[in-house]
Amino acid sequence: MDLSINERSLVRERQEEEEEEEDERDNGDEPKEGAVEAGTRRPRGRPPGSKNKPKPPIFVTRDSPNSLRSHVMEVAGGADVAESVAQFARRRQRGVCVLSGSGSVANVTLRQPSAPGAVVALHGRFEILSLTGAFLPGPAPPGATGLTVYLAGGQGQVVGGSVVGSLVAAGPVMVIAATFANATYERLPLEEEEDDGGGSVQGGSTLGGSPHGIGSSGGGGGSGGGHLPV
Repeated sequence: MDLSINERSLVRERQEEEEEEEDERDNGDEPKEGAVEAGTRRPRGRPPGSKNKPKPPIFVTRDSPNSLRSHVMEVAGGADVAESVAQFARRRQRGVCVLSGSGSVANVTLRQPSAPGAVVALHGRFEILSLTGAFLPGPAPPGATGLTVYLAGGQGQVVGGSVVGSLVAAGPVMVIAATFANATYERLPLEEEEDDGGGSVQGGSTLGGSPHGIGSSGGGGGSGGGHLPV
């Protein structure tokens, strides 16, 4: 009787052990909470964070000697416009290219293209329609500097020519200009050996009395505008 009871208890314990093993197998196949499953396939595409990062911007803190600078110049009333711009070029040691101008002028002296050699003195108030020209700080070839202006009178007449005398501002005159530090004098047409040399000019000379250009590249022209005369 005792032997049969022991056999029954052993069989029962063996059945319980087998059931526990089966439960452990079933639980091992299911992912546990918070666990990360390792995939068997390699993910496609770039991994996170491997994209090209934007490059930092490049800041140029030094101007090139050949760079142009834009200026808005205000010539005070009563001052000579041409003399004020020429004085600005000399003091800043930079060439000035006058692009446009606006305002009123009086007491104008012009050389008109219709009558070569004829100088006309105009009195009264005139509005500037067009103002162009160039000035160099140092010695320059004839005709390289000066202003050309076209004016409108009170009766609607239009007159223009090269400024050869006074050009007095009757009020504030705004001049839009660009300045440069280096200018090379060239004689055209180029000779054949110079033209065949891939664009390198051998006979050019630098204007302004300086071997590196007209004035120094860092000479005082940093301000973009101001009242003239300077």
